[in-house]
Amino acid sequence: MNNRVVIITGASRGIGREIAIRAGADGARVALLAKTATPHPKISGTLTETAQAVRAAGGQALSLVCDVRDAANVHNAVTEVVATFGAIDVIINNAGALDLRRTPQLPPRNFERLLATNVAGPFALVHAAYDHLRRSEAAHILNISPPLNLQPSWVGAHAGHTVGKYAESLLTLGWAAEFASVPIAVNSLWPATTVASTGMITAMGEDVVTAQARIPQIMADAAHAIVTRPAGSCSGHFYTDEAVLAEEGVTDFSRYRLAASEEDLAPNFYLPAAALPTV
Repeated sequence: MNNRVVIITGASRGIGREIAIRAGADGARVALLAKTATPHPKISGTLTETAQAVRAAGGQALSLVCDVRDAANVHNAVTEVVATFGAIDVIINNAGALDLRRTPQLPPRNFERLLATNVAGPFALVHAAYDHLRRSEAAHILNISPPLNLQPSWVGAHAGHTVGKYAESLLTLGWAAEFASVPIAVNSLWPATTVASTGMITAMGEDVVTAQARIPQIMADAAHAIVTRPAGSCSGHFYTDEAVLAEEGVTDFSRYRLAASEEDLAPNFYLPAAALPTV
C-alpha cells in the first residue's frame, strides 16, 4: 500500500476511520471523505481526528467534506484528490445509512436516503473515479456490503434497509464482470459478527452492541488484506472479515473481541447462521 492513493467514504469514525489508519500505517496517501467536519454532539469522531491518526500512523491524509448523496459533490472531491495526489488506486465505499424500521414505519424520504447513501453514492464515486482507476496497476473497489442472502425472512425483517444494501452488493457483481478486463478488482466485505461501528451503536445502544461485538479493527485488517491482493485474480467475491483473515493465517481472533467470550459474539445480519434482528 506504500504510496498508493486510497479514497475512503464515511471516514470520520468507526470502520472507515480504522481502515484509513491501517492504510496510513502502510504509507498510503489517504483521501478521507465524510459528510461533515464538525463534531457531533453525541457521536465521537471527526475528519480532522482521522487525518491526524493517519499521519501519526505514517501515511498522508487529505480531508474532504463530501456528501456521497450529491453526485456533483462527489465529482468535485475526486477532482481534488487527483489534483493533490495525482492518481486513484483504491476506493473503499464505507459510508452507509442504517434504518431498520419496517415498511409502515419507514417514511419514503428515509427510504430515499437509504438508497442515496448505500447505492447512488458508491455509483457516483466509481463513475467519477473510473478513468483514474483504470490507469492504476493495482486498482481495487471494496464495497462494505453483505452477501446476497435471498432468504425471504431477511428481506421481510427490514425491506427498506435490505434493498439498499443488496443493491450495493449487486453493484459488486456487476462491476466485477464489467471491469474484469481492465482489470479493476471489485469485492464486498461484511463482518462475520456484530462490529461496534458507529451505526450499530447508534441504532442498538452501546451496551447492547459491546456485549456481542468485535472492534472495528477486524474490518480494517480484512480490508487491507483484500486490497493488497493482485487485482487480476481477486474480484467478484463476497468476503467476511473472519474468512479473509483466516486465509491470511489468523487463527486467534480474541484480540478483536469486545464481548466477554467467543460464545457471546452475535453473527451479523444477512449471514446464513445469523438470527433475525429484533428491532
